[in-house]
Amino acid sequence: MSTTLNENLLLTIALAPLAGSLIAGLFGWKIGRKASHRITILGVMISFVLSCFVLVDVMQGASFNATIYEWMTVGPLKMEIGFLVDSLTAMMMVIVTFVSLMVHIYTIGYMADEEVGYERFFSYISLFTFSMLMLVMSNNFLQLFFGWEAVGLVSYLLIGFYYTRPTAIYANMKAFIVNRVGDFGFLLGIGLLLAFAGSLNYGDVFAHRTALAGMTFPGTDWGLLTVACICLFIGAMGKSAQFPLHVWLPDSMEGPTPISALIHAATMVTAGIFMVTRMSPLFELSDSALSFVTVIGAITALFMGFLGVVQNDIKRVVAYSTLSQLGYMTVALGVSAYPVAVFHLATHAFFKALLFLGAGSVIIGMHHDQDMRNMGGLRKYMPITWITSLIGSLALIGTPFFSGFYSKDSIIDAVKASHIAGSGFAYFAVVASVFVTALYSFRMYFLVFHGKERFRGPKHPESPMAIEAAAHAHDAHGHDAHGHDDHDHGHGHGPHVPHETSWVITLPLILLAIPSVIIGAIAIGPMLFGDFFAHGVVFDKVIFIGENHPALHEMAEEFHGWFAMGLSSVEGLPVWLALAGVVVSWFLYWKRTDLPGVIKQRFLPIWTLLDNKYYLDKINEVVFAKGAVAIGRGLWKEGDVAVIDGIVNGLAKFVGWFAGVIRFLQSGYIYHYAFAMIIGMLGLLTLFVTLGGK
Repeated sequence: MSTTLNENLLLTIALAPLAGSLIAGLFGWKIGRKASHRITILGVMISFVLSCFVLVDVMQGASFNATIYEWMTVGPLKMEIGFLVDSLTAMMMVIVTFVSLMVHIYTIGYMADEEVGYERFFSYISLFTFSMLMLVMSNNFLQLFFGWEAVGLVSYLLIGFYYTRPTAIYANMKAFIVNRVGDFGFLLGIGLLLAFAGSLNYGDVFAHRTALAGMTFPGTDWGLLTVACICLFIGAMGKSAQFPLHVWLPDSMEGPTPISALIHAATMVTAGIFMVTRMSPLFELSDSALSFVTVIGAITALFMGFLGVVQNDIKRVVAYSTLSQLGYMTVALGVSAYPVAVFHLATHAFFKALLFLGAGSVIIGMHHDQDMRNMGGLRKYMPITWITSLIGSLALIGTPFFSGFYSKDSIIDAVKASHIAGSGFAYFAVVASVFVTALYSFRMYFLVFHGKERFRGPKHPESPMAIEAAAHAHDAHGHDAHGHDDHDHGHGHGPHVPHETSWVITLPLILLAIPSVIIGAIAIGPMLFGDFFAHGVVFDKVIFIGENHPALHEMAEEFHGWFAMGLSSVEGLPVWLALAGVVVSWFLYWKRTDLPGVIKQRFLPIWTLLDNKYYLDKINEVVFAKGAVAIGRGLWKEGDVAVIDGIVNGLAKFVGWFAGVIRFLQSGYIYHYAFAMIIGMLGLLTLFVTLGGK
């Protein structure tokens, strides 16, 4: 029998990170560094443990869908704070809190040398966790939008944490502005659903979904639900960094590495995937919207992967990997394989957080040099970082029996079984991306952990890190570009021997490596072919079967368990493409390291295109940024100065002129005023006599 989850338990899960954030943020200067990180870690740990209990209860039939607080009532419209907890929400709560907990622990070691902002950073990441929990636990669009905007705001603060660095300020402004573009579409979608469904509550809107599907957008023959769903997805394009609103995510690597793992693994960038999955009863009634989602996801998966091949900053390689994997998830949403998208979201959260934190460990071991061309041979110096990074890379490329294999292969199978418009291109994109993913992933692996030790010699002359270090070595407070003192890491004092990092950094790597191996085999059965998504509050079974596009039915007929799936993978193309990518990487970046330079010169135009990121930043700068400035300047000159100021100044001049005329009547002589009164009286008498005579 279904039971209702305890309301106070859910409030504790959501508010515990907020309490830690407030204490560290407001009183961190007083209680000190250790107390700040202990309190915030305790808050997130409480949320994680309680979220695990909630997931177990939901799997046993418990659920929750109720209003916690009624904020405002405007006519029939109720604006409320409420929680909806079903299997989808409970799973997201566990993932978000677990990854956040690992990041909190990791941050103790990564930020140990920070003299300024240590408490502030812990306050930010706890506040981010609270915002994400409010987003995934919401039962209405108002609270969803609050959480949506809150994670965007905190990400702005985190990306620009090193506020003395111009590149960090540029990056956080870029992230903020690009996300506002997507959020404008998101708000339009919510407004359309509110206008025609009359409610912000998920259940009420879903109850009207059939009627909404029969309506057209006013003044056009477009389907109302199609327009609303596309607007909602534009919001997801911003948050989940889909082409062309992806441009903010690579630049967000300017923030400290822990927030790269937190924002780009399981939380902010997956908010769009979660939202579309939650809105699946609406999307499922619009083939046009699903096709749009499919094509955008396919473009992102393939073309963002290409950019990862030419990156030399270790964090940016992982960032473009995130973009590509988000494209995979989006393609799965487009072909109505919602459980597959969420399954890949879950597996990706663990191995991508592992890769980001592993990259951060390498950066620390390399004394904050992020250029892979200055690395090599780190395996013997950093054994724990090496093996955990290898596990993350194997999971990312879809190696059989690793977690990423089960979710990526399932996406490819779902796209292959789909017949929706755009699925053919999407199938090509996700299959080709397998090779590309293996190529850039193991290019990074071989350049960092194998081959010649390049850190002992002079820095690479083209290294962006070396250039930046030379040009911007110190800020106004005498810190380096990462906020560390020279005597901490010895910048500019010759080569350093890399070293393994402390236990507070390696422990999260080990704990993330475990699910990166086993979670796929454990979860594939119940999540894709079982009744996992049937637990809790189920608005419509479309979320786990796809009523109009049942690609999962064909997959279910061929599924015979996780072990059999792993064994049979050798018969499929994806595994061989992944192996080919690894072999090519091994040959080019370990055995014949001279060849990449030759290939670059041979295909210089293509390399230049990729190195400039398809010139999208330049297009945005020239067309949109300068266009916006031109429009703003025109409105200022023609609207503000010419019209508004003209009216105001014209009125002022008229008043001045009128006052100048009137002032001649104010002579100051009493007999002038008496004469004027007499003349006025005579005029009035004449008027009255004339009118009376008529």
